[in-house]
Amino acid sequence: MTHDLTRAPSRRTLLRGAAGCLVGGLSAPFVVSASAWAQAKYPNRPIKVVVPFGAGGVADITVRIVTERLGDKIGARFVIENAPGAGGSLAATRVASSAPDGYTLALFSNGTAVSVGLFKQLPFDPVNGFVPISTLGLFDFILATNKQSGYTKLADLVADAKARPGVLNIATVIAGSTQNLSGVLFNSVADIKTEIVVYRTTPDALVSVLRNDAQLIIDSYASLKGSVEDKNLVALATSGAQQSPVLPDVPPAAATVPGFDATSWNALFAKTGTPEEYVRILNAGLQEVLVEPEVKRKLLELGIVASASTQGELSERLTGDIKRWSAVIEKAGIPKQ
Repeated sequence: MTHDLTRAPSRRTLLRGAAGCLVGGLSAPFVVSASAWAQAKYPNRPIKVVVPFGAGGVADITVRIVTERLGDKIGARFVIENAPGAGGSLAATRVASSAPDGYTLALFSNGTAVSVGLFKQLPFDPVNGFVPISTLGLFDFILATNKQSGYTKLADLVADAKARPGVLNIATVIAGSTQNLSGVLFNSVADIKTEIVVYRTTPDALVSVLRNDAQLIIDSYASLKGSVEDKNLVALATSGAQQSPVLPDVPPAAATVPGFDATSWNALFAKTGTPEEYVRILNAGLQEVLVEPEVKRKLLELGIVASASTQGELSERLTGDIKRWSAVIEKAGIPKQ
């Protein structure tokens, strides 16, 4: 499904500068001058962003919020094309088969990195087939329990799991999802044995925790926010290595289980061969958009921390996550599909 998202205003907004854009793959400061901006040939027609998730989800809304303002910055009209399916491969292959002209972009996520370890062969190469532009935002999962468990902090659950190996259950969605693999990683790093129970949907997993069939659920802020605010769930920790501004009163799991980090992200990529000038224009625009208070506020309401990156930083994040999640998958003995 394709949605026309943004209007095309005049290029009245000039980017004052963007630190850390890539030139030939190396981080280097790049300043978009007024004259260069005015003379740029790009963009001169609508830019399509292919999103591997359905319309109305957190990733989809994130892209729409960001590209609406990015369109204002660079004088572009963005069109969002939702192409869910095949674990994100459908969207990625559409971009991979497009011309490398900067007018068809891909939304990648940590799920893209996970897919490398899950499949014997992908129909696209996320590392060599695409050029990183910038992250849009970072987000953590919530590790939450029910009131019946009696746990008030993550250390309580870890201690109970050590005392009763194999008794406690962790509810997650979809085998091979980042939520599911976060449970696998948690067991490994915490050196505990729990049963990870996979459900088809988050509501199914949530019901199991509320009934105390499972004692822990790992899922997104958007999915669990209502139950946490209603105090039906107790948020024990967030999945990142650092304190999350989304839940400033909830400690990161790494404070209890050092080495646990399941930070998720969304980012824009272009097909390899896209002119570097075009990528720099997009990156520079995102550097400005993602520090705007209103954009930050809107994303924070979704549980997303607005965060632009250099191309080099995004490249390192993708390759680092591929290595990390592939190791988790291999250690768990999950066969490649």
